[in-house]
Amino acid sequence: MVGLASALAEETWGAEATAAAAGPAPSPLTPRAPHFPAKAKRVIHLFMNGGPSQVDTFDPKPALEKYAGQEPPKELVNTMRRTKGKLMGTPFKFEKYGEAGIDVSELFPHIAKQVDKLCVIRSMHTNLPNHEPSLLMMNSGETQPTRPSMGSWLSYGLGTDNQNLPGFVVLCPGKPVVGPQLWSNSFLPGIFQGVHINNANLDPKKVIGNIANTQITSGDQRQQLDLMRQLNGLHRDRRGGDPQLEARIQALEMAYRMQGEAQEAFDISRESEETRKLYGDGEFARACLTARRLAERGVRMTQIYYGNGQPWDDHGDILNHRDHAKKSDQAIAALLADLQSRGLLDETLVVWGGEFGRTPTAEGSKGRDHNNLGFSMWLAGGGVKGGYVHGSTDEIGFTAVDKKVHVHDLHATILHLLGMDHTKLTFRYSGRDFRLTDVSGTVVTDLIA
Repeated sequence: MVGLASALAEETWGAEATAAAAGPAPSPLTPRAPHFPAKAKRVIHLFMNGGPSQVDTFDPKPALEKYAGQEPPKELVNTMRRTKGKLMGTPFKFEKYGEAGIDVSELFPHIAKQVDKLCVIRSMHTNLPNHEPSLLMMNSGETQPTRPSMGSWLSYGLGTDNQNLPGFVVLCPGKPVVGPQLWSNSFLPGIFQGVHINNANLDPKKVIGNIANTQITSGDQRQQLDLMRQLNGLHRDRRGGDPQLEARIQALEMAYRMQGEAQEAFDISRESEETRKLYGDGEFARACLTARRLAERGVRMTQIYYGNGQPWDDHGDILNHRDHAKKSDQAIAALLADLQSRGLLDETLVVWGGEFGRTPTAEGSKGRDHNNLGFSMWLAGGGVKGGYVHGSTDEIGFTAVDKKVHVHDLHATILHLLGMDHTKLTFRYSGRDFRLTDVSGTVVTDLIA
């Protein structure tokens, strides 16, 4: 194959092909220096799609118990999405945990034991109370499709430490409902798109289809790929550059490199029985354990979707939150403890939350509607303050009122923790410079240790 490539180069394309054959250009995923010293090297985003209720999880409101069954204040009714229900107290008990005495719902007994690692934000807010625009905002900083996702921006700005694995991995079970738009590279080069892994079945031999070539040796594959790269490179260069063709060239290179490491990285059977027991069983638990394996192998961002669709979207009965929490609580706590025990938590930023919160009023008799004006998220590791609560909502948990944090502010802070100035991480497209935070966003320095 090498001889054929040389003959073709000399006889058909001359110096042009010889230049193309000189060697592959540096990978777009090659690690790059941040703008300034970083506190975190990577991100694990635990995405609770559907919208967990802040007043039932991390933002207790005694006033809801006092005023339960009463009409909400008139000034709030006009800002609510559509439900006009009466105030409803939480069916879950809160207790204070850790040295910081942070209130955590009974839904999360395992996370409560890790609370001194958490930086809880009780004053989040976003633009709209509908799923699709809010999902896009939380993942890509824009309510309209399709803009580059946060993971794509991170791998574009920083590359990734392991060239044999993707820089941005998305663990979402089943066939995604809205998914691809949420981990899209959009106008960024295709190599920065999130790689979707269906974690409903994490069989390492099946998790990435057709990754193993049983027909020829690795050396022969390399020779074939070199020739293909030469031909594709000439085709691209003669057309003044073609982003889609360049993405395909890089995808072929990545697929070749992944053969040596991908199956091993996703094989959680290599973990000890004690470690697997720590995380528990279920698709979300297996995804959390996989995220830790990817973190220690240098993947820049791993995103885990709890379920598919909007499972936390409990309009009919908020008691369903108990089931969602039961399936995720142990695994999340295990992830935090496991990262710390391996010396990875200080340089791994863990982010928990949904696209918005829920109303303090009842929808029907026992459910809660969407609420974008005030909700809770938390961060851990990666240079944030542990055992800290930031901001607050009003007396009934409807609107963020103190130290408000918009999604743009959250994104700016995440980039800052990874050593990136969010105003300088840009990409020129269609005549303007785009960025994750659009034209706003302020780093929330109070969250940083």
